[in-house]
Amino acid sequence: MKHIMLSCTVIIGVLLSSCANKTEQTTVVESKTEIKKDVKKELKFTNAQFYDADGKFLEEKAKDALMEMLEYHNYPIFDGLREKIWLTDYNQGNYAQLGLASVMFVNNTEDKYMLMDIFLLPNQMLGEHMHFAAEGNPVKMEGWQVRHGKSYIVGIGENNRDQFPQVVVPKEHWDGKVTSNYIIEAEEGDFASLAKAESPHWQMAGPEGVVITEVGNVHTNSGVLRSDPKMN
Repeated sequence: MKHIMLSCTVIIGVLLSSCANKTEQTTVVESKTEIKKDVKKELKFTNAQFYDADGKFLEEKAKDALMEMLEYHNYPIFDGLREKIWLTDYNQGNYAQLGLASVMFVNNTEDKYMLMDIFLLPNQMLGEHMHFAAEGNPVKMEGWQVRHGKSYIVGIGENNRDQFPQVVVPKEHWDGKVTSNYIIEAEEGDFASLAKAESPHWQMAGPEGVVITEVGNVHTNSGVLRSDPKMN
């Protein structure tokens, strides 16, 4: 009888030891998995990759960079997304620092509402501009929600540019000038809106780029006026 009890004790001890080892191994595996998931390839783009030897803007190369950024942020890559992307370098030859890309999901000119996503590469500036009534449409009022990354959303108000030394207007934009200087630092989930109809506004992405959902009453291309005369 004692021999049987002793055997049972040994067996239980072995089982407990085995379970402990398995738990310890599982913890180590989970820890390694977490570390691997946190590692992301840094987003780095140069202006030279967006132009050919003659200085022609290569839109497909720009889209390559945008798709890389969207994948980095786990943005849903749906069928036809790449083809839907509209983009511009404002004809200034510095897309890496000054440009805009977007997908317009709806722009209803009958009921006067719109929805679009804006994509800015790391530290890229969306040029300063204003909206006016045009083609029977009212002045565009709009708001922006940051989905991924960070955006410095700039409009009218007290000048606080000195608090954001990282926000540097490229020389290609009106020789480094803007007229609006009140900055809101918007993180993922933050929402900001245009302060006043027809007021100038612009944005600049953070170091990981930014994806922004824009909502508004309606967008009219001919109602857009950019502060830099060269960009109109």
